[in-house]
Amino acid sequence: MENKKVIFSGIQPSGSLTLGNYLGAIKNWVKLQEEYDCYFCVVDLHAITVRQEPKDLRKNTLEVLAIYLASGIDTDKNTLFIQSHVSAHSEAAWLLDCFSYVGELSRMTQYKDKSQKQGDSIPAGLFTYPVLMASDILLYQTDLVPVGKDQMQHLELTRNIAERFNNLYSPTFKVPEPYIAKEGAKIMDLQDPTKKMSKSSENPNSYILIMDPPEVIRKKLSRAVTDSVGIVNYTDDQPGVKNLIDIICCIKGISTEEVVSQYANKGYADLKKDVAEIIVEELFPIQEKVKELLNNKAYLEEVYKKGAEKANYISRKTLRKMQKKIGFIQ
Repeated sequence: MENKKVIFSGIQPSGSLTLGNYLGAIKNWVKLQEEYDCYFCVVDLHAITVRQEPKDLRKNTLEVLAIYLASGIDTDKNTLFIQSHVSAHSEAAWLLDCFSYVGELSRMTQYKDKSQKQGDSIPAGLFTYPVLMASDILLYQTDLVPVGKDQMQHLELTRNIAERFNNLYSPTFKVPEPYIAKEGAKIMDLQDPTKKMSKSSENPNSYILIMDPPEVIRKKLSRAVTDSVGIVNYTDDQPGVKNLIDIICCIKGISTEEVVSQYANKGYADLKKDVAEIIVEELFPIQEKVKELLNNKAYLEEVYKKGAEKANYISRKTLRKMQKKIGFIQ
């Protein structure tokens, strides 16, 4: 256990999770747990950078945790916890805020995108949340962080902050590397396949939620945007079809060439119908397990309390090191 590399990752409970969250992250995490010492977190502190309805935040936090478990993440092999239950995250974020620069934070593209939607009322947390993300990662002496292209900039910032702190004082943090999964493509919007699938889209037909019932999944797939070419091919010129092929490859673990050859004499209607059934078959057992877990609040509480206990112990060790080096009286 001691020499396993550490991985940290988390998902915000800011709404129901999508197929993109599942295929892009959670399904890969299940494979990582065999090889690494993993910390998987429900990052509820990040969720409040956008105003949340308290009862929904509570419901979504437990649902995300239940989805982690139902997807096959084992509590004996990983540390599963809720971010706000480990106060070191907030404390370390303030310390690291003081080692971060306004210039570098204002260059974050996600901040630029999200702040445009906020008008003049931009919460300060939206500006500084990449520093909270850095503290999430650095507190656990993380070796590897599973990231997609859209998160690379935040990881780069984390590395810069870690190196800055290490150079100012003495080696305190491991400087984390990105972990790019071999499998797991970026799943795109079903109505606009040039954009990533996101639950924040205004059109509910553009995403599939992990908890969508089978008939809803089938309906959304039947409405998925394709093109007028009419031939199933894996090319950037046919982004809608390419996205559907990616979904099959991620779930089935087969190559794009295999999928294309299977549909050599078939049309888009067959492809959409099959993709819908493949998704239903993958998600239905997870959905059943999630419902079962959400009816067993005592078990979920046991999981997140046990996880927070371990996360608190590990993260406090790093936090104490930081405080000591900065010059706080211990």
